[in-house]
Amino acid sequence: MVLKIINATEVKVGTNIIVDGVPCAVKNIDISKTGKHGHSKCRIEAVGIINGQKKVFVVPGHERIEVPMVEKRKGQVLSIGDKISIMDSESFETLEVPCSDEIKSELEENSNVEYWNVEGENMTKRKL
Repeated sequence: MVLKIINATEVKVGTNIIVDGVPCAVKNIDISKTGKHGHSKCRIEAVGIINGQKKVFVVPGHERIEVPMVEKRKGQVLSIGDKISIMDSESFETLEVPCSDEIKSELEENSNVEYWNVEGENMTKRKL
């Protein structure tokens, strides 16, 4: 479920891209100039949105890169366990969403959170 496709030279810091099938956020990009007979090269450093894994790769400037669809939504915490039960503020559906320990320590029942739906996978990002 790709939202759009862009050239490697159009990538900026903070852009979300798909690397090896994993949605990632770009942390650094270096673009070399073209040579007399060559193409520009882009060295991209990205960190996985879901797993936090770092990826570094080099591609030609004309390479096509996929941009994932990231949907940012708000919800209310119903219960806290291994996973957090969240009720969406707009559709009122309940979801079981994984959460990191640092965010889980800030949460309490009936508090509001922002969660992201990245390529069909939900995750809690921050307390509102």
